[in-house]
Amino acid sequence: MFNRILIANRGEIACRVIETCRRLGVQTVAVYSEVDAGARHVAMADAACAIGGPAPRDSYLRGDAIIEAALATGAQAIHPGYGFLSENPDFVEAVEAAGLVFIGPSAEAIRAMGLKDAAKTLMSEAGVPVVPGYQGADQDPAHLAAQAGTIGYPVLIKAVAGGGGKGMRRVDAPEAFLPALEAAKAEALGAFGNDAVLIEKYVATPRHIEVQVFGDGTRAVHLFERDCSLQRRHQKVIEEAPAPGMTPEMRTAMGAAAVRAAEAIGYAGAGTVEFIVDASDGLRADGFWFMEMNTRLQVEHPVTEAVTGVDLVEWQLRVAAGEDLPAAQQDLSITGHAFEARLYAEDVPKGFLPATGTLTHLAFPDGARIETGVRAGDTISPWYDPMIAKLVVAGPTRQAALRKLDRVLATTQVAGSVTNLAFLRALARHEGFFAGEVDTGLIDREVATLSPAPVPCTRARSLAGLGAAGLHLGMPDHAGLTLWAPLAQSQMLLFGEEEVATRIETLGADRFRVHIGEATHEIARHDGVWWVDGAPTPAEIVTHAAGVSVFWSNNYHFTVPDPLQRGAAAGPGAGHVEAPMPGLVKAVFVSTGERVRQGARLAILEAMKMEHTLTAGRDGTVSEIRVQTGDQVTAGTPLILLEPDEEAPT
Repeated sequence: MFNRILIANRGEIACRVIETCRRLGVQTVAVYSEVDAGARHVAMADAACAIGGPAPRDSYLRGDAIIEAALATGAQAIHPGYGFLSENPDFVEAVEAAGLVFIGPSAEAIRAMGLKDAAKTLMSEAGVPVVPGYQGADQDPAHLAAQAGTIGYPVLIKAVAGGGGKGMRRVDAPEAFLPALEAAKAEALGAFGNDAVLIEKYVATPRHIEVQVFGDGTRAVHLFERDCSLQRRHQKVIEEAPAPGMTPEMRTAMGAAAVRAAEAIGYAGAGTVEFIVDASDGLRADGFWFMEMNTRLQVEHPVTEAVTGVDLVEWQLRVAAGEDLPAAQQDLSITGHAFEARLYAEDVPKGFLPATGTLTHLAFPDGARIETGVRAGDTISPWYDPMIAKLVVAGPTRQAALRKLDRVLATTQVAGSVTNLAFLRALARHEGFFAGEVDTGLIDREVATLSPAPVPCTRARSLAGLGAAGLHLGMPDHAGLTLWAPLAQSQMLLFGEEEVATRIETLGADRFRVHIGEATHEIARHDGVWWVDGAPTPAEIVTHAAGVSVFWSNNYHFTVPDPLQRGAAAGPGAGHVEAPMPGLVKAVFVSTGERVRQGARLAILEAMKMEHTLTAGRDGTVSEIRVQTGDQVTAGTPLILLEPDEEAPT
């Protein structure tokens, strides 16, 4: 076993690797960018090295700096985590050339699976079922259109060097093919520097089921499947193991196919073979096809660990150190069911816009495995993925585990940034998902009902008023003191942009009467529990730098306005087109003096792996442009100013 390894990553995966290393007595070295100097993974590691600026290209993608840090600190091996350099074969070769061990597959194995078209050909030759399609070298649009016609619509255009849904388009009819092809190629070229695409049959009722594999370079085993069908824009949201509805025959067939895939490329370490499954008639052993192989540890690996009892990071370290596979196939089995929900800083009602902010309050309940790279007081940076934590639960059955997930989501507390917590809970409580009726289109079909943010009732607002007034902390019940009339005070709150006026009467120690509009609530606290209108509640009131939060099945956040500053902010008609989030200005489409109509494209802002088009909120004339392409901006920065235009543009 190694004495010391370097972790070439950040956030929750770096912390996850450190935890296993601590258990095994292996020392760890963290690397960090300028903005991560105080990050949790840095504090947890035995040693840490600065490697550059906040942009990934200036730090976590600098293979030379990472290797230099490993050599300088006496590390024997490098664990890449996932993302960044984890699937970069050139980095693997550089690590090995420096006399270090790369904890993962060989450069050859990564290259073999790096391009989707070549990987599909290789898998077909290895006897792994692949989706009918075309992955040839001829990229002439007319030829690709002809191939799509032969395959039969609907088809899926996919970038051969793609990932994360980039360069991917569904096409339902021949007349839509060429425009979709042009758009996919342009997006692929911008994202990957390679505009080549492949065409494959679109599966109408698709499920995304993947198989965890592990190899030692010669032989491999599988650790069963995970279902990752709950996706939005091809990004996973909730994963589970095992897959609902899985039959023993299909599990055997998928597992055998995944092992053949791994052994065909001499795979060493942890990897995932992803399959697209036709669920239109249940799960069948002849209804799955190879999609791609991820040659690294997956974000959702904890659900596999929960049902198999295996620590995959430990296996990675042991095999990389020269040991044989820790278990044979017959030694592995599934116990129970597990879910993982990805908690992100994002504004779901606003189209899942990535968010930033300082986590002024962060608390997780007992009964769940929490994988996180942040703590209360940390800032969600615009430079990296806005994940706050992965919430992992397990139970003896799928229904028991799902009910446990709902309880964990209901009692997780986050303040200081908007999150997708309510969205995750709505998914966990979705009737179809609870019944195991999942496919990759579920979220898109139900997004209108899943996305709205929960609105606090007057009872929750009353508790928030107590918190804003500081009365939630309690007051002494002075012996012998009797009030002729209840003490009363007014407290103004804001829930988003909505004003909440409360009038609070103090009736005694921890006893209040709160008036909100036509509603009146009697509130008391006994033994640390809040009682509202005579009934105990699980509510908690927390004040913090961002305001006051009431945690009561959902997270309700209020701010306390400064009465001297109220009304000073410009309204929505002020004509300021502002950055809705921190990001990079990718393009500006207008010039000063140009007249535009409402809805016209003004600029593109790139933030956290996604591009967002900013449009004009009204007709007008561009009076000022305050940014240019390449500028990094913060949330709320005025980008473009519009003056009202009495004469509509032509």
